[in-house]
Amino acid sequence: MKQLLFSFLFLIFLGVNAQEINGGPVNIPADGVIDGVYIQEHTPTKRLVPYEFVRESDVMFSKRVWRTIDLREKINHTLYYPFDYYTGGGLWVKNTTRWSLWTVLKHHIMKGDLIMYDNVNPNDFGALDGDLFKYPIYPAPGKNFDTDSLFKNEVLRLMATTTTKMNADGTPMMKTDPITGDVLRRTVNGVEEDIPEDPEVKWTCSNDIIEYRLKEDWFFDKERSQLDVRILGIAPVMYDGDRDKEGEFKLIKGKKILFWLYFPHCRFVLVNYNIYNPKNDAQWMSFDDLFNKRQFNSTIYKQSNTFDRTIDTYKSGVDALYESQRITEELRNFEHDLWQF
Repeated sequence: MKQLLFSFLFLIFLGVNAQEINGGPVNIPADGVIDGVYIQEHTPTKRLVPYEFVRESDVMFSKRVWRTIDLREKINHTLYYPFDYYTGGGLWVKNTTRWSLWTVLKHHIMKGDLIMYDNVNPNDFGALDGDLFKYPIYPAPGKNFDTDSLFKNEVLRLMATTTTKMNADGTPMMKTDPITGDVLRRTVNGVEEDIPEDPEVKWTCSNDIIEYRLKEDWFFDKERSQLDVRILGIAPVMYDGDRDKEGEFKLIKGKKILFWLYFPHCRFVLVNYNIYNPKNDAQWMSFDDLFNKRQFNSTIYKQSNTFDRTIDTYKSGVDALYESQRITEELRNFEHDLWQF
């Protein structure tokens, strides 16, 4: 009995520290309460399992591919749900027990734990080379979304849609004194002007994310005699179009990548967030486990090639799916054929 009580108190102590580090939905009930039929003796935080070291001279084969994870597929719903949303007062409401992949990434980006990489070259807006991780966006040291104004503007640019509040006559709304009703004014560069109302912000929520793009390398390590894969980058994708007043898309122009994240950095965050197991509540695994075990469905939309082109430029419809499957089979057959005598 004493050992059971000590384990319970020790778990509470570890849980509080873990919540401060992780910031996620860690289940820490009140004193004397066990949320379940047993005491969870494992710590809420997990140690990251490092990648196997690979020497350049040991890599005898390598192929770079880009994948699309369609969140509409049932097997990928563990990345999609549960949804988060914003109230009318601008409060971000998240699930109390587990978060979607978008909620996890967005939360830690705003805290300054993860570095975003812009998908568009800031000096050449026609170059979409964000998967090269050349244009980092991060707050000043020791600051985050709430304390760094420049970083806040960048986050709003990539994660939200801002619209100017308009009057009934079509003119922009200005801030007024709550008592007198007079329009407030300010001086900018020696010129006095009216102060406009803060723009209306429509945040990108988890239900807006329709896909994730992956950039990964497949390689054969002759030192281990194994064909292995490493995910290098991950990017959320949403529809590109015009929204109505309710936030629904009234005209979809296509899809757009919001930004890229360097996946080896994301692993330190994803390892401490669990996904839902529909078959067993006692055996949940982390997002990092899901990606390492490849428990998701995806299609290849590009591989390294002479023309540096995507599959949809020369195949369409079902033929594009067949082409993706052909590339996948080539990767699988490489290791198989290597050991056939």
